[in-house]
Amino acid sequence: MLAAPHKTFISHSLEETRAFGRRLAHLLKSGDLLALHGELGTGKTTLAKTILSTLTTLPENAIQSPTFTYLQIYETSHFPLCHFDLYRLTSSEDFVKRGFLDYLEKPYVCLIEWPSKIKDLLPPDSLCLLLSHLENRQRQFQECLWKEALCL
Repeated sequence: MLAAPHKTFISHSLEETRAFGRRLAHLLKSGDLLALHGELGTGKTTLAKTILSTLTTLPENAIQSPTFTYLQIYETSHFPLCHFDLYRLTSSEDFVKRGFLDYLEKPYVCLIEWPSKIKDLLPPDSLCLLLSHLENRQRQFQECLWKEALCL
């Protein structure tokens, strides 16, 4: 999906974060899983909404994070796109009981906020973006594989 592991992008503004999300959206292909890992307020939902808006006909302000439903599925011209917000999920077992496991495979593309809630279910070679706060309202997005994120 992305060019090389461990690439880092620094966003200095909301518009730069959205521009990064638009570029990222065009790199996704069937079967990709993007784990968005970071503290509250680091930009996970903003990135997810920008990616979703880029790949669908929906404006960003019409896209809601599925905080209470856990999953929202969108159709694109190339693949079904799943947006998971697992903040309220209690365990991996809960994820499986809700019937979500099949969505982690082709043809679906998954954007997962709070992926650590299902860390044992994610393929180790899944792409992870580690999002973090920097000074002056900047954000850092570091690309790695999920198996590497688990070691941090």
